[in-house]
Amino acid sequence: MIPRYTRKEMADIWSPSTKFRIMFEIEAHACDAMAALGVVPKAAAKAIWKHGPDYFDDRAIARIDEIEHVTKHDVIAFLTFVAEEVGEEARFLHQGMTSSDVLDTCFAVQLSRAADLLLADMKKLLGALKTRAYETKDMVCMGRSHGIHAEPVTMGLKFARWYAEMERSTKRLKAAKKDIATCAISGAVGTFANIDPSVEAHVADKMGLTIEPVSTQIIPRDRHAMFFATLGVIASSIENIATEIRHLQRTEVLEAEEFFSKGQKGSSAMPHKRNPVLSENLCGLARLVRATVTPALENVALWHERDISHSSVERGIAPDATVTLDFALVRLTGLIDKLVVYPKNMQRNLNQLSGLVFSQRVMLALTQKGLSREESYALVQRNAMKVWEEGKDFLTELKKDKKVKASMTDKEIEALFDLTYHTKHIDTIFNRVFGK
Repeated sequence: MIPRYTRKEMADIWSPSTKFRIMFEIEAHACDAMAALGVVPKAAAKAIWKHGPDYFDDRAIARIDEIEHVTKHDVIAFLTFVAEEVGEEARFLHQGMTSSDVLDTCFAVQLSRAADLLLADMKKLLGALKTRAYETKDMVCMGRSHGIHAEPVTMGLKFARWYAEMERSTKRLKAAKKDIATCAISGAVGTFANIDPSVEAHVADKMGLTIEPVSTQIIPRDRHAMFFATLGVIASSIENIATEIRHLQRTEVLEAEEFFSKGQKGSSAMPHKRNPVLSENLCGLARLVRATVTPALENVALWHERDISHSSVERGIAPDATVTLDFALVRLTGLIDKLVVYPKNMQRNLNQLSGLVFSQRVMLALTQKGLSREESYALVQRNAMKVWEEGKDFLTELKKDKKVKASMTDKEIEALFDLTYHTKHIDTIFNRVFGK
């Protein structure tokens, strides 16, 4: 997590002040619930709230760090600081609770808030993709398989495909957020021996979480593994889009290009350069997000009711993954919004192989005329190779082929070279993606 790839709103979620505010709220809400049960005095619960979650400024953070330097325990340092500020009533904080109750529940809140920001990012990206999809719905371009010209598609189909992919990921992220948003206030080894389950229910309600059915002192890490795996899938989809844009911007293709602003420079050595730097950057950022998935999976297996081998991992991967993905989604949205497309270059590339893009249709037409598929394939391929190897025109060669002419007239052959044949179901696909 470095400033270059960080947006403030997401970074704030992982700041020490935010963390301590959330921890304070968890402790104070727990105190309220215990006061209702008669475990702690109601006056003490009120006194604790007087200091409030907004109390954790730079001075407070520095003091907590100072205490932790001695205690070597972050939650004890936090509680010690609160006790210094609150006074005698602070002895009723953390009654029957253990450190993981506070840390894991706090972590759930932070991940939930991060998910909300990411979902907002996804919504904006979906809007941009949909707009560009309809703008380019009927803009015919070359479809490629293995990087080689295949058959015509439209530029709009590319955007529609990306929209559908990101819409699936939005559903996954909503599910992952719901899965991660659990509260554990169950005490040592998760048995509620020293704290009533109603306290957990109260804190969960106040913090916008659900209760963890079996916490074993910590929230099970399969939840976190799924959350980070979902972020990894979204990152891979970002790279999928960025890779396509990089290919489309290649000089010999140039069907689309990242917006090149006034005063922008592409190379320190070559003044003519206009490089797909945003797309390349997104591919790199996607690798960083995916790199957090395996550690999250490895955090699932912990010793007995708990250990802390997961803790150091999560302190790194949680801010890194969410901050990086947040930045990448916003960058991708801007890239899509301003992406420049070149219909004339698309047409040029469509014509590059002199009609070979219609080879399948010609082959199918021959089978309809009574030829076997094998014979039809051989006839079409024989003429297609003349285009590849000798630069011939496909339509001309077919008209000259006696075996082809024996089955079809020139007019019938010419009718097969119609681009609209390949776009007749575009509306059907768009209706599937966007609805009617």
